[in-house]
Amino acid sequence: MDILPTEEEQMLKNVAREFLEAEVSTALVREMELDGLGYPPALWKQMADLGWLGMSLPEQYGGQGLPLVYLGLIIEEIGRVMAPVPLHSTMVAALTIDSDGTDQQKQDILPAVADGKMVLTWAVHERDARLIPEAMNLEAKADGDGWILNGTKMFVDNFVVAQRCLVACRTSPASDANQGISLFLVDPNGTGVNQTALVTLAKDKQSRVDFKDHRIESAALVGEIDQGWPIIEAMLDRGTALLCCQMVGAARKDSEMAIEYAKNRVAFGRPIGSFQSVQHMLADMLLHVDGGEMLTFEALWKMDQGLPASVEVSQAKAFCNEKCESVVRTSQVIHGGIGFMMEFDLHLWFRRVTAWTMRMGTTYDHRAKIASALLDVPGKVRLGMPLPAAG
Repeated sequence: MDILPTEEEQMLKNVAREFLEAEVSTALVREMELDGLGYPPALWKQMADLGWLGMSLPEQYGGQGLPLVYLGLIIEEIGRVMAPVPLHSTMVAALTIDSDGTDQQKQDILPAVADGKMVLTWAVHERDARLIPEAMNLEAKADGDGWILNGTKMFVDNFVVAQRCLVACRTSPASDANQGISLFLVDPNGTGVNQTALVTLAKDKQSRVDFKDHRIESAALVGEIDQGWPIIEAMLDRGTALLCCQMVGAARKDSEMAIEYAKNRVAFGRPIGSFQSVQHMLADMLLHVDGGEMLTFEALWKMDQGLPASVEVSQAKAFCNEKCESVVRTSQVIHGGIGFMMEFDLHLWFRRVTAWTMRMGTTYDHRAKIASALLDVPGKVRLGMPLPAAG
């Protein structure tokens, strides 16, 4: 396995960086924090014209059919400049529709996504924020040829601008055969759907969404009834890996700013980068970013190869949660008090990386998944470690 970018992948990354650095300024980021939409439609259309929104969608629906790694490289550059666009939520939902939606759902949604005409999102979290079937209580009750939805979803990204939302619902009690969870496509502007804006550390658009007797038709079902949890797990794995790309991109930019500052900030008659303690912090920052990037793209590569990647995804997220957070905190320390001033741009990266560490599963959640993979398969080899035989 070679996770280093090919010449074509590096060219794509360079083009994305050049475009985003020209189009996305910190002034735009600050402006979108106060904007009702939270993203500039003109920039979104430019990204569609560049082919980014259809990067990993099938060619028959207006996409390019490229591996997830290519999309990961784009999202890494999105994170680097903190581009205020709903790319992550849209791609997570679109890739799920591509993999598990009906032909009609794909035809209705994917071309519009690739063309920049449709924003998507997904809703899994509830008041018990764990991403497990037992936490899913939003009820979808059968009603003729459709369902009636009642309940609440939390922390839904970009719901205020989405035209469709994938919603995880409980359609029956869990049993030995399945978890009783189904996945539906919901119109955020439908009757009986209400959203409440949440105040976030990143100052982006998240919502609490309440469903009150909201009716959906049979065509809204993604996959089979009661069989939605495996689809949701795959969606969460893709979304988590792509979020790690975003975190790595932001952390790398933050570390570069710290390195540059350490070269030029003079204290006691010399640059602070000449002090060994600062040098060690800068070295750790590089190690942490490179480590997160390698784990993340290993997970994406495995997905592209059709190999099991859930453990690798959890390795990447657990590592990025801790190490990318360490990078932005260390950068604050190196910059001193100036880093905490609202007028100084550094805190923009700090707030976003810190917010992202709490999304798509905490460090403890992902460590638990890794431990489960290690301990539940006696006599097998996982993560390069031989396991003792049972008993």
